[in-house]
Amino acid sequence: MSEAGSGIAGGETLPYILVAPNGARRGHKDHPALPITMAETVETAKACGMAGANGLHLHVRDQSGQHSLDAGLYRETITELHRAAPQVDIQITTEAAGIFDVQAQFDCLKQARPDWASISVREIARSPELAPRVYSLCADQGTRVQHILYDADDAELLTRWRKDGLVKSDQTERLLVLGRYSTAQESKPEDLDAFPESTDPWMICAFGALEHKCLQKAAQLGGDVRVGFENSLAGSDGQTWADNAASVAALVDLLKRTAK
Repeated sequence: MSEAGSGIAGGETLPYILVAPNGARRGHKDHPALPITMAETVETAKACGMAGANGLHLHVRDQSGQHSLDAGLYRETITELHRAAPQVDIQITTEAAGIFDVQAQFDCLKQARPDWASISVREIARSPELAPRVYSLCADQGTRVQHILYDADDAELLTRWRKDGLVKSDQTERLLVLGRYSTAQESKPEDLDAFPESTDPWMICAFGALEHKCLQKAAQLGGDVRVGFENSLAGSDGQTWADNAASVAALVDLLKRTAK
């Protein structure tokens, strides 16, 4: 797994591609191929790995199909993913989604002990007294952290936490989110300019019809990319992707053509 954005500058290589196939909010009513069950998630991981994805951003759902931070369900799903798609890295989400508090996020990390997790700094900031424990726990148990940043204020908070030693020196990875989770959100490549420059490893995700164009710009600038139905269901031509693997394959093709 790359520790920094590999990029496609100079046409040497493709960036690291993380697929986010479902998220916390969408369901089969949004797209019949959006994975909800464990079996659907495993099949999606296999297909996306074959299409060119390097890793999978994992959300799990409870029996009613709702977003969950159940550590046991995470462990079971990760075991199945490693068995069925061993070439695909697994990153779990700790997303609150308006449901979970910071204590629940901490408990999930402690009990699931994932290799890699995404953690929103603004969500952890809801309980400042728990923030040091979250990042220390990840350091102690060997969980890599990818910090979710929605804007420059989040980036400033992360910088301050690192200076204060709350975030550990090797917890450097960032995911820059271009936009917000809303039905009308349409990210644009220039949205990336709102984030301050950093030498830390970075990745982006984007919403709407220009998702792939945004990811293409990030790759050209040396960043890694996250793609999938959590953020966008259709391409720039307005046509809905058949499934997550179709979106991954189209992105890989675009990035390869850019690299030439």
